[in-house]
Amino acid sequence: MTRILAAGDYFVAPELFIDAIRDAVGETTDLDFSSLTLEWPLEPFGRVGTVDEASGSIPSLIDALDGVEVAVTQMAAFSREVFDHTPELRLISVCRGGPVNVDLAAATAAGVIVSFAPGRNAVAAAEFAIGLMLAAMRRVVTSDSELKAGQWRGDYYTYENAGLELDGATVGLIGYGAIGSIVSRVLRAFGATVLAHDPYANAAAVAADGVELVELPDLLRRSSVVSLHARLTPETHHLLNAQNLELLPRGAILVNSARGGLLDYAPLPKMLASGRLGALAIDVYDIEPPPPEWPLFFAPNVVMTPHLAGATRQTAQRAALITAADIARYLGGERPRAVANPEVWNVLGESGAR
Repeated sequence: MTRILAAGDYFVAPELFIDAIRDAVGETTDLDFSSLTLEWPLEPFGRVGTVDEASGSIPSLIDALDGVEVAVTQMAAFSREVFDHTPELRLISVCRGGPVNVDLAAATAAGVIVSFAPGRNAVAAAEFAIGLMLAAMRRVVTSDSELKAGQWRGDYYTYENAGLELDGATVGLIGYGAIGSIVSRVLRAFGATVLAHDPYANAAAVAADGVELVELPDLLRRSSVVSLHARLTPETHHLLNAQNLELLPRGAILVNSARGGLLDYAPLPKMLASGRLGALAIDVYDIEPPPPEWPLFFAPNVVMTPHLAGATRQTAQRAALITAADIARYLGGERPRAVANPEVWNVLGESGAR
């Protein structure tokens, strides 16, 4: 009998995990499921204990993990304290692009394998980024709200206020992983020239996509639209800042649907007010939700959404399927596909799996 905790939420529900695992494993394996429902996204995620972007309380998670060998989750806070109270835990499968809500060092020290689900929301996030670009470039959101307020903005058809097209534009993508590569494919279908900056990208693969891999200053100087798709790390925090934002052509469009910490928002209100920055479209913030007095609420030409890029039903379904497949591999004595701490698997091997 293998005890499995499905720590879901109101996006990827526990039942979605459980059904996917049962389908992946089959009826021949004896499984005992328990469930826990976290309040995300009805309550914002945040820092819990030693981990970020997490939901729920540590005591409730520890209680739910009693006797559990395998846990599957999106947002549960696997903080350092959790591993001190869960000696039977052997696998945490996180249905996100990275297991940021797991204290990886503590999991590794405790001999717990941590798997994750790269690419689970790539299509959703890529489509959303394109939507943000178009909304900012063609004043879709601004003109909608103004028209509903009784304003017919005929001046948006004047040459100086007219929008921009993607066809013929140069668009710079910062980050060229699963999401960035899909965004580039759509942009090239529109007729855009695509530049990319990603120190980890395979240059030959990027070139084969018809995309030019460049250094960040070159990308900023040449791009009329810049879209962020990098992971947030200590090295990428405020990757775009007051100094290098000045490299952008006047009137450029900036899109951030990746992580708020990649972008220094402080200089943007002034850049928008002066026209130095043509428009800003953002789905992510340094503080979520941002405080009511946040200056960008009052800046011109800003499109904002409340961290929705990955919010599709297909993303939730895909997340459950990816993690279920990894749990099936583990139960069959195989290595999960994406493991954040492979050294644990290397030590445990098949004997650690079952």
